[in-house]
Amino acid sequence: MHSKLKGNIGFGTAPLGNMYRNIPEEEALATVDAAWDYGIRYFDTAPFYGAGLAELRLGEALSKRNRDEYVLSTKVGRYMLDEEEKPSEGQLFEHGRNNKVVTDYSGDATLRSIEQSLERLQTDRLDFVYVHDIAQDFHGDEWLSKFEEARTGAFRELTRLREEGVIKSWGLGVNRVEPIEITMELEESNPDLCLMAGRYTLLDHEKALQRVLRHAEEKNVSIVAGGPYNSGVLAGGKHFEYQEAPKEMIERVGKIKSIAERHGISVKAAALQFTLAHPAVAAAIPGASRPERIEEDQKAFDTVIPEAFWQELREQKIISPEAPLPGNK
Repeated sequence: MHSKLKGNIGFGTAPLGNMYRNIPEEEALATVDAAWDYGIRYFDTAPFYGAGLAELRLGEALSKRNRDEYVLSTKVGRYMLDEEEKPSEGQLFEHGRNNKVVTDYSGDATLRSIEQSLERLQTDRLDFVYVHDIAQDFHGDEWLSKFEEARTGAFRELTRLREEGVIKSWGLGVNRVEPIEITMELEESNPDLCLMAGRYTLLDHEKALQRVLRHAEEKNVSIVAGGPYNSGVLAGGKHFEYQEAPKEMIERVGKIKSIAERHGISVKAAALQFTLAHPAVAAAIPGASRPERIEEDQKAFDTVIPEAFWQELREQKIISPEAPLPGNK
């Protein structure tokens, strides 16, 4: 388990790439500063977030900090061209930069991606590198061929960089359990840290419990939980899986909310603490694009939640009987 991460919350920077809206530069930088002021020292980003915009903003905000005082991760699998291509309307990052994004999981592309990220982040080193989005949600039926490209390219290159001490850890950064499950079974690749977004949450955790977290513990693979609020629906928002939340999810959140209110706590606190309670989870990294959201996350992290609340969620079959509960670790 990564001792610098265990039990902590980090900062996921996807929103800083102008996800869903055009965020003013000063607001983005103030959000990173707020995270720092609240003691957050793990920052995760990716070239994909606004075609490099999130990395540029994070690099600018952290350039005044001591590099030895924080942990930094980014992702490979995509790199930028100087050529411009306006993002399509309705895309996650339609308000991001216009640089053309190339998807490529080969070894050469991996090194190119890292080189570009280091420049945008204004740093000389990365702590963790994740292979980004080699899953069905991004590549459809082609995802297994993309996975194979990464296995013979990015995986080997990142293993070499870890062995040489250039990076501390590598793994996958995905929104699905299957790629992590397969990677942990491969003999020649041995990731030691994987970012799994939106799959171990109050709303969606059964598959991750059975197919990833149990094996991760056995294989000593740490899991960073991204999207603990399922794209916002567990934090008062309207998105689930980066799209408008379906009716059944809204109803499920409403049920959790009524139980939470009866126990005098917020859904956000329950969501964050549930995700962090599993021993395989090294950290949770909610995203934020406003400074006040960082304060909300910290309050959620510090909230004392009565055991009776968790028991009621168990009785209502909202959480699995096998899921570790906060306070019972």
